[in-house]
Amino acid sequence: MTAFVFPGQGSQYAGMGKDLAENFPLARTTFEEANDALGIDLAKLCFEGPEEDLKLTANTQPAIVAASIAALRVMHEETGLTPQFVAGHSLGEYAALVCAGAFSFEDAVRTVRQRGIFMQDAVPVGIGTMAAIIGLDSQVVDAVCKEVAEDEIVAPANYNSPGQIVIAGHVAAVQRAMDLAKERGAKRALPLPVSAPFHCLLMQPAANQLETVLAAVAVAELNCPVVSNVDAIANRDAQAVRDLLVRQVYSPVRWEESVVTMIDAGVERFVEIGPGKVLAGLIKRIAKGAAIQNIGTVADLKTF
Repeated sequence: MTAFVFPGQGSQYAGMGKDLAENFPLARTTFEEANDALGIDLAKLCFEGPEEDLKLTANTQPAIVAASIAALRVMHEETGLTPQFVAGHSLGEYAALVCAGAFSFEDAVRTVRQRGIFMQDAVPVGIGTMAAIIGLDSQVVDAVCKEVAEDEIVAPANYNSPGQIVIAGHVAAVQRAMDLAKERGAKRALPLPVSAPFHCLLMQPAANQLETVLAAVAVAELNCPVVSNVDAIANRDAQAVRDLLVRQVYSPVRWEESVVTMIDAGVERFVEIGPGKVLAGLIKRIAKGAAIQNIGTVADLKTF
């Protein structure tokens, strides 16, 4: 069985999707659809940058979804390959839902642009941050966060792969957690260059705003299961989609468990669709022996 997986924030780069759009009318049309849906030149931002503008959360989120769906459509047109499961890392879950037929592409890019604005505005710059903890298991990181929280928030935000967990919360609490994690044997504890503390309770205001936006978005029946970030369970229920996406904003991304869910269901091949190869790297550590491919450029198509 094959799973399609879609990257999240951090995978963007100036130039993403450009060669696909230059070589395939379907990719070009996809970016034009995104431009029309948002009323901005998202294609130019993806193809040319500048990086500073592309890094703004409200731009990054629709840009990655557009680049991912352009790659998906080209791959499907060229190879006919279809998935038995789909999943996405944080933002990538929206591209996965488009792939599964739950959302229209236009609704997805409009929604994630709003999501980006809400998430950026939820916490003033300088109040919250994120850090990667390398070399500790999830139970130890959970305990470290609880121990140092005091009257602030700090908690796991991404369970990415064995020994790689990202934490998020108030700046001082995250620093305390980094210090204690090193004492407890972490190989490294690295602050991340992010603009907000995603996937922790500081994001609750963004979740509340997103809930209002999602209430007006049509959700169709899913044509294949989407393994959700929140619970790492394969979901086929259209009625559950909105709630899972609202909870996702302030809940940790259970990526390692999501990959295990797909492996346990019989997935032997993972195709990362969209910019970068972050998920491929994580899956290599989780699913030793699984076949892993990427599609984000014209050159990648030659591997299929």
